[in-house]
Amino acid sequence: MRLDKYLKVSRLIKRRTVAAEAADSGHISVNGKTAKPSTDVKVGDRLELQFGSRRTVVEVLSVAETVKKDDAAGMYREIAET
Repeated sequence: MRLDKYLKVSRLIKRRTVAAEAADSGHISVNGKTAKPSTDVKVGDRLELQFGSRRTVVEVLSVAETVKKDDAAGMYREIAET
């Protein structure tokens, strides 16, 4: 699944266009490498999101095209937040 779509479906970022803009500007990395919006996300990948002084690191637990709001947090495990 594309990175921008994953971030929206998992509700880590509210809108897909915002997720794409964040990736284009270098604020998101997948497994330690700066990611583009079209980067493929798989189970086990490590995502790092940087917004201002806030940094969030999550591990992808599942990938699904659609998820209910209550189940979205189960798509990832938060590793660190600073």
